Amino acid sequence: MECHSDQVQGCDHAGMEPTPPSGGPEYVVPRQRLDRPIILADADPRWPHQFELLRDAIRQALGAAALAVEHVGSTSVPGLLAKPILDICLVVQDPRDEHAYVPMLATTGYGLQLREPDWYEHRMLWHDDPASHLHVFGADCPEVERMIRFRDHLRTHPESRDEYARTKQELDSIRWDYGQDYADAKSHIIESILAEAG
Repeated sequence: MECHSDQVQGCDHAGMEPTPPSGGPEYVVPRQRLDRPIILADADPRWPHQFELLRDAIRQALGAAALAVEHVGSTSVPGLLAKPILDICLVVQDPRDEHAYVPMLATTGYGLQLREPDWYEHRMLWHDDPASHLHVFGADCPEVERMIRFRDHLRTHPESRDEYARTKQELDSIRWDYGQDYADAKSHIIESILAEAG
């Protein structure tokens, strides 16, 4: 499953929007317009190892505060083409308590990008090398279960993985204003696969 919000990392503020009014996501770093097609890459055998290195660094930085660290999204599925950005799900007790994890994650290279109070208090942090979105949710958040169920189904059902890949390929030639528009366009196939996964 893809990131719920736009990719917003980077220092070039040209073409960026201001933070939206209260009620929407709060962009700590203003989101950047995409204005181009999505660039997909063939599955890279380095992705699992890159995740393991980041996972170990996150666990070392947070200790027991990291209740779970999971590789999610397309890079977590062997054989699936993907944007070359790792998606990692971090479960903490309360995402609103940023002092309990953001400063420690900064020592590993992660920077806070956005807050989504209206979507399970989601926080997203960005890591440059390897490129990674870190999605932070609270304990017992249903979105964590959905992400893992989607990943596990694609890992064990090649026909669903291939159907998802075909949808991604159909969409990757379209010029998107924002990355979230591309993610939204895949919602129907994601929901269909989740329904298959039970």
